[in-house]
Amino acid sequence: MKYKLKSKSLANIEEKMESMDESSLRYQVLKEAKSFKTSWVGLGQMLCTVWKDKHYKEWGFSTFDTYTLKEIGIKKPTALKLLKSYHFMEQKEPTYISREYLNSAQPGNLPTYESVNALRLAGTKKALDEQDYKEIKESVLGKGRDATDVRKAITSLIKQREELEPQEARKRKREAVLKRFIGTLRSINREAKITKILPENLISETDKLIGKLEREINS
Repeated sequence: MKYKLKSKSLANIEEKMESMDESSLRYQVLKEAKSFKTSWVGLGQMLCTVWKDKHYKEWGFSTFDTYTLKEIGIKKPTALKLLKSYHFMEQKEPTYISREYLNSAQPGNLPTYESVNALRLAGTKKALDEQDYKEIKESVLGKGRDATDVRKAITSLIKQREELEPQEARKRKREAVLKRFIGTLRSINREAKITKILPENLISETDKLIGKLEREINS
């Protein structure tokens, strides 16, 4: 759960905090950002509130990205990972971000936001089954496994599944290609209908082709 802020960013945060009301939300976010070097959960929670309710606009920032960069020294990719990781834990694994758990768990077992983000992405992989996900979850939330190791484990599991089930993997790839093709055809056909740039018979033939491709997916 460690992340080292640059000394300049830390100094800027401390300078801003000196002129703010300690009970304000803006001050509390900066306080969590200062503590981000030891724990990302509190900052993730605060940033979710700032992002959802657009508090950054009240503080004179036009966008959330500008706020996180200028105010707390965190670039867009990191801020997005923090938001998505915290939201994922809040929705799927709330126990692991409770104060009671964070205070009682061994520091070495606490996951980084990058590891949690890898776990979140693992849940979207169709090649991984429920048991695969449980194993990855245990390595991240139970053992605090490093994000690099988690990503390697996910890649390895996907390769194993594809080797064990080559026909199924080929079927999934074929289905993905067909869906992209159908999506492109629909978009072009929609535009052609609006602009009337193509003859009616060609538009009709494209509709029929889309129907045939959809049946291919279900065959």
